[in-house]
Amino acid sequence: MSDMTDLSTAAAEELHDVTVYVNGVARTARVPARRLLSDFLRHDLELTGTHVGCEHGVCGACTVLVDGQPMRSCLMFAVTAQDHEVTTVEGLCSAPDARPCATGERMNPAQQAFAECHGLQCGFCTPGFLTTVTAYLEENPEPTADEAREAISGNLCRCTGYQNIVKSVLRAAELRAERREETYAAQPATRHTGSVDGEAAR
Repeated sequence: MSDMTDLSTAAAEELHDVTVYVNGVARTARVPARRLLSDFLRHDLELTGTHVGCEHGVCGACTVLVDGQPMRSCLMFAVTAQDHEVTTVEGLCSAPDARPCATGERMNPAQQAFAECHGLQCGFCTPGFLTTVTAYLEENPEPTADEAREAISGNLCRCTGYQNIVKSVLRAAELRAERREETYAAQPATRHTGSVDGEAAR
């Protein structure tokens, strides 16, 4: 099929208004029904943190969170994400557990852990690891090293040999726990200020 035919086919395709809540913000674009979520994010919304590797759902580089669950965006049509919450690697910086780091940038526990533990080299696979690890720690906040290896087994890295990525997962769990303790400690002490039978608790 010639390039001219391809262009004519694309021009004749029906376009759909797709609204997705990306990193907490409603984003809308008109796209063909066959537009992949990865392409929607990268090209239509210009959020290029989501990387595309194998385009077969094998490498995990394109992983984003859809309603909090890791999904391969190269296997999902944008139209199926209508009205869903999508978190890309860019959105991790504004997560509730993100904190300013030495560089002045905000990082969530996974991002800071990967930086501290040298869990990346070329960085191409890193966005997929970060979203995967962030979702995993929500379900298993205290993983063992073996559990961390299992958690990242669906993501491929050609640089690190995975050892520092496993260390990063464990460090992210520590940071996550520390930040939860900080948040709890910063909350007003209201546990002993209520009343019992109409009288102030002593």
